[in-house]
Amino acid sequence: MTEFDPAQHRMVPAQRWFEDFVLGERFVIPSRTQTSAVFAAFQTASGDTHPIHYDVEYCRTRGMPDLLAHGFQTLVHTAPGAGLFPYVVEESLIGFLEQSSKFLKPVYAGDTIYPALEVIELVPGRSTGVVTLRSTVHNQRRELVLEGMQKFLVRRRPA
Repeated sequence: MTEFDPAQHRMVPAQRWFEDFVLGERFVIPSRTQTSAVFAAFQTASGDTHPIHYDVEYCRTRGMPDLLAHGFQTLVHTAPGAGLFPYVVEESLIGFLEQSSKFLKPVYAGDTIYPALEVIELVPGRSTGVVTLRSTVHNQRRELVLEGMQKFLVRRRPA
């Protein structure tokens, strides 16, 4: 019997370099239902205490069916670390360069969201390249609720 080694208890997909990415390639991130626990965790992390995010009666008196998720609460689910992307660039990733997003529809407590990242641009340099990912979040009604972009600086394959 082999002794357990925690260093071997990892997801290790094949290492990728800038040249290995293709336009249209997708990295899906597991779906998540926006429970009251998610709302509470975001409130703790963000320090945002506005009642629109944490008082269901406040929301209902304003015509909303439930708590309204903060835009950043929805955005945080597009973090590449929630999916495979950072694992495939573990040796080649230099840094996260840029992020933008548009919040297109409300997300309420109880909604299930489906984040994904898609390669939309590859800009090569001499020893690195920029991989641009389109970030999307859909809800259980198949509506696009968030759309954005993330850019990463990635090393080219070593000679």
